[in-house]
Amino acid sequence: MKQEEVNFGKSDQFNLTMIPGSFARRMRTCLIWQFFRFTVINIKMLIVVSKSH
Repeated sequence: MKQEEVNFGKSDQFNLTMIPGSFARRMRTCLIWQFFRFTVINIKMLIVVSKSH
């Protein structure tokens, strides 16, 4: 059984919590990807703020 399927194998306790796959775990720990997303989010915030002023 895969690690992602462990939560869903229990019949007495049905848990709806999703376990991230290997790709999602790599993206969450990759500093280059985090910096890129941080930059994109900040640019979007600057656009929204500049429209309101």
